[in-house]
Order: sequence, then C-alpha cells, then structure tokens
Amino acid sequence: MNSSERSTYDVIVIGAGSIGSPAALYLSQAGLRILVIDARSSPGQGSNKAAIGGVRATHSDPAKVRLGLRSLQIFSSWKETWGDDIEWYKGGYVFVAYRQREEKILKDLLDVQQGLGLNIHWLETQGMLDLIPDLNPEALLGGTYSPDDGSVSSLLFAHACTRQARTFGAEFHFNESVSDFIVEHGRIRGVVTDRGRYACEVVVLAAGAWAQPLAQMVGMYLPVTPDSHEAAITEPVRRFLEPMVVDIRPTPGSANYYFYQHSTGQIVFCITPSPNIWGCDCCETSTFLPMVARRMVEVMPLLANLRVRRTWRGLYPMTPDGFPILGWSGEAQGLLVAAGMCGQGLMLGPGIGELLVRMIQGEQTEEDEQILNILSPYREFAGQEKLK
Repeated sequence: MNSSERSTYDVIVIGAGSIGSPAALYLSQAGLRILVIDARSSPGQGSNKAAIGGVRATHSDPAKVRLGLRSLQIFSSWKETWGDDIEWYKGGYVFVAYRQREEKILKDLLDVQQGLGLNIHWLETQGMLDLIPDLNPEALLGGTYSPDDGSVSSLLFAHACTRQARTFGAEFHFNESVSDFIVEHGRIRGVVTDRGRYACEVVVLAAGAWAQPLAQMVGMYLPVTPDSHEAAITEPVRRFLEPMVVDIRPTPGSANYYFYQHSTGQIVFCITPSPNIWGCDCCETSTFLPMVARRMVEVMPLLANLRVRRTWRGLYPMTPDGFPILGWSGEAQGLLVAAGMCGQGLMLGPGIGELLVRMIQGEQTEEDEQILNILSPYREFAGQEKLK
C-alpha cells in the first residue's frame, strides 16, 4: 500500500465497470471517502468493454425507464459538464414490427412509456420508411421511435468516470481481488483482498456477472447467472442510418437482434441467443455470424454489401425476470447490491450511480422508493422484461 493510501473508507465499491465507475464518481463528488477494487487491470475490463454502446430509456418497466431517462440526460451533457468525449451520439432507437404480435407488444407499452415522460411515438409504415429508407418495406407494419436514445463508448465512459472520480479523491485498486467480507454482529465492517484488509461502513457490490459468489460470502443468494452474448462490427462506411434498429421477433436460435451505425461509420450488431448460453465462455462461435447476418439482411438488404471486421462475446449478468437487482442486503447490514443488469449496465449506470448516493445518505425520493421496490433483491422475480 502506498503511503498516500488509506485503509479506512466510507464506501468500498467492488467493480469498476458500468455501475462501479459512475458510482465511484458520484459518491466521491458527494464528499465520501471511496475505494474501488477491481480484479482486472483497468476500468471496464469485465463485461463493460463488450457492450456495443447503445443507451436507451425505451424499456417496458417504470424503474428502468426512469433510470434510463436520467442516464440519457447525463450522457448527452457529459462533454459540456465534464469535458470528456465519450462518443455520445443521439441517433435514437427504433423497434420495428413486421408481425401483428410485435405491433401489439410495442403499442401496448406506449401509454406506460409516454406516461413516464419518454419521448416515443408510433410510426406507421411510410413514416418508418421516411426515417429509415433502407428498411425492407415488405410486411412492415411500422414501429416505435425514441429520438432521444443514442450510443456512447463504454470504455471511454468508464475511463472518464474513473478519471473524474480521482479528482475528488477516490482511490482505485486494480489487479486486486476481494476474498472475504469483514462482518461483525451482522454488519459489514470492511473487506479482505489478496493484498490487504480495508475498513468501511458500506460496500457497494457492483461486480456484474461475478456478483453471486461474492454475495454468498455473507449468506446472501443473488439469482445472477452469466449468459454469453456475441456481437460484431463491420468496416466503416458513409452514414446512412441514424437510429438503433431492434427486431424483437423470436426465431430459432435467437430471441431478438439489434444494430446501429456508430458515429465513426461502422455497423455494430448483437443478438440475444435463444436458448440462453449460460456460463462464462467468451470465445467466438461459428454459428453467430450466419444467423444474425440472415436476420439483418432480411430487414435491411443493403447490409449484405458490408464486410465484417471482428466478432466477440461478452457476458450478460441475467436475473430470472430480466430486471436489475438494486437494494440493501438483509443478511449483512451495510452491503448495497447493484448487480444483475442483464446487459444494460451501461445505459442504466449513471442513473443508478446517483441513486446509490441518495441511498447511502438516506435521501431517497418517492420516485426512488418506487424504483427500489421494483428492483428489490427480495422480490419474487415473477414478471418478465418485454424489451430485453
């Protein structure tokens, strides 16, 4: 330990990814003494760096819509507020409907989404083609359009949060692993790592796909299971596409897929496997590209001319209902869980980071309480996210 480093902190954050990095920034900005511990060598080296960058408030659930809306405000004003270029691009999101099933799902959600303040509306077939002329018009029924959604660089954002958090005094220990919690009379008093012991009043568990075994150390069961998802990027071309396009039609091998054009010209795309691919295997497969290419070209034939440069896989920390877990542990007082983001940690991270500060300082709003009730670690996990 360097002579300048402490061994006692107000809050220790486990994980420097999509949730831990913004949490560290807002906690340290609030004047708390913060230590972030991550087993990897730099910020965002877990699931975060595998994210394709889409950020949206277009969800089916009030908690995620509200967190997403606040996160979009933060992303869109980040450069003005903090001075960092995180490659924010306001391209919007489109959920297309080629069948009545998907049309009904999307239209049924509009009242809830609009009631929560989401800027979203339904476009009929011609309106959708006016927005995205290269869509396949055959059987297109229309779709929803959320113009305020967009994309950012996950790694640039994680590094920006880390850099800014350090200006407020936050410390980051990389290449260091948590091996145990210090618990006295049912309350968290610190953590033990492979390098030392650190005292604290609160631990924020933001370890993504690796949160479950850490929670088990204090006797808490977190239903968070890693699910492997594959993505790819093409060569860069001139801009021809603004929104992220999402097709929620399930087919053999995939539950949905989505793609967008990055601000630097590449098409970036991902698929949701069906059935899930459980486990931590991040090796690329030979089945992904043929499957997703067929689906994408069906919706946008123009994409057939693009060359794919690279594929990769990352982990979605999934919960049984597809919603994050956010709340205090009942097994160890002072353990605050922010895990199970289901592949949406980047788009929810800033809003969750601010909420964690209010939780720790006991300043939750009525809206916060509604969010926390929905995302409680002790909910029944009986529902199902409609726009995963």
